[in-house]
Amino acid sequence: MMSSSWGDIPAWAYEAAQALMQSLKVVDPVTYAHCCRVGEMARKLARDAGLNEYEQKVAEFSGLFHDIGKIGVPQSIIAKPGKLDEAEHLMMQNHPVMSEQIVEPLAKHDFFAALLPGIRGHHERMDGAGYPDKILGEDIPMVARIILVVDTYDAMSQTRAYRKGLPDDVVYAELKRCSGTQFDPRLVQVFLQAHEGWKKQTNDLETFERIIKKTA
Repeated sequence: MMSSSWGDIPAWAYEAAQALMQSLKVVDPVTYAHCCRVGEMARKLARDAGLNEYEQKVAEFSGLFHDIGKIGVPQSIIAKPGKLDEAEHLMMQNHPVMSEQIVEPLAKHDFFAALLPGIRGHHERMDGAGYPDKILGEDIPMVARIILVVDTYDAMSQTRAYRKGLPDDVVYAELKRCSGTQFDPRLVQVFLQAHEGWKKQTNDLETFERIIKKTA
């Protein structure tokens, strides 16, 4: 569980999020749409994993902002159809740190401070082979582990200009295969049991009305 289980969300949180997400949408609408989906799925996975309502909102906002650092990555790299060269790969791997740096000025408030570990750590792996800090196992913040599962699902299942999205059964099999090495096995189990049911559930209406709808 997260170290601080309860807290308040400042009245201006949604306006700040709207401004950040609008900036991302202008630069990279594909990543913007991806972040909206990841934020919603992170909230649902946090809920189904037993986190409380405040922690669910931390997971949701962390998911919304997890890739906002890609504003600083050239589109030629983000949309490149072939394999990235070493320099491009290093630049892409720096995006969690850039995402953290973009949100950090808001972290004078405890709610936004609580977002930073999940944002920075969303590419850490259970086996310690992730980035940027090579954190191992349960030392990886819970929200970061949540985002990695839903981020991977969305990245694999969505069609891009350079490849077709994969069907759910193929993505599920990959999550199972990498459970325990890349992904938290408990979170994978919760995701696989719950994901089909999410399609029948409504999204977070407050986030939709106050952030996503206003950036449309």
